Amino acid sequence: QAQLVESGGGLVQPGGSLRLSCAASGTIFSIKTMGWYRQAPGKQRELVADIISGGITNYADSVKGRFTISRDNVRNRVYLQMNSLKPEDTAVYYCKVHWGFGAGATAWGQGTQVTVSS
Repeated sequence: QAQLVESGGGLVQPGGSLRLSCAASGTIFSIKTMGWYRQAPGKQRELVADIISGGITNYADSVKGRFTISRDNVRNRVYLQMNSLKPEDTAVYYCKVHWGFGAGATAWGQGTQVTVSS
């Protein structure tokens, strides 16, 4: 069974930084894409950033230039460095991994709260 565990969320002032981590374990192999999504109260879950196995990254326009996604293919981990945080970045952040052969499978983490407030 695949398991994703996120860490690194918390309360930060506007302009501050946080680094989220997600560790994938269990029956996960041949990871294709690792990504971060977020969901604010009353809003739909949205893509923040993702990174494919070759290292190509994709970012939501709202976080370009402020967030950086990276991955460790040996340890099956993905990171999200968040700088210049804004109150509108407040949300629960979820890690997502697409893995396996052929069509593959998808696993989600349990989410970690990020609150940007003074």
